[in-house]
Amino acid sequence: MNQASPSPFQGNKAEKPCARVFRDPIHFLALGFGSGCAPKAPGTFGTLAAIPLYLLAQPLPLWAYLLLTTLGFVAGVWICDRAARDLGVHDHPAIVWDEVVGYFVTMIAAPAGWLWIVIGFILFRVFDILKPWPIRRADQRIGGGFGIMFDDLLAAGYAWLVLQALARLFAITP
Repeated sequence: MNQASPSPFQGNKAEKPCARVFRDPIHFLALGFGSGCAPKAPGTFGTLAAIPLYLLAQPLPLWAYLLLTTLGFVAGVWICDRAARDLGVHDHPAIVWDEVVGYFVTMIAAPAGWLWIVIGFILFRVFDILKPWPIRRADQRIGGGFGIMFDDLLAAGYAWLVLQALARLFAITP
């Protein structure tokens, strides 16, 4: 019996995630435009991929930036869920759309300038890697695309609070 080869848009769990990144638009987004294919620290590279997008979004009025970030989160729940199901691994390290959105959340109303872009990057990575309470608990207990996105939302919330406190401490208003 002749079997048709699987479509590049259907799950082939034996296939490595980066083999699909440029053939499947959902995987292209989930893998952070290919940044999640980095052999070491894919989450860090995913966050780095967020910086040029942030620079494009930074001039938007706050309401538009918040809308864009919210849409990125909502779409990310579906994008990450689909990629995780296709890959057969919950929160595969190559899935970094959650880092992209997490960085956007960290940078809400951030002061302008490269120093703050770097501080936001460092803060988000620290909280995403260390996963203080309740981030680790959420990461372990909430499944699906929402779970993939939610733990990074929590890490971004911590990073945002520290970034805003630093901005206030140094009397810099966004």
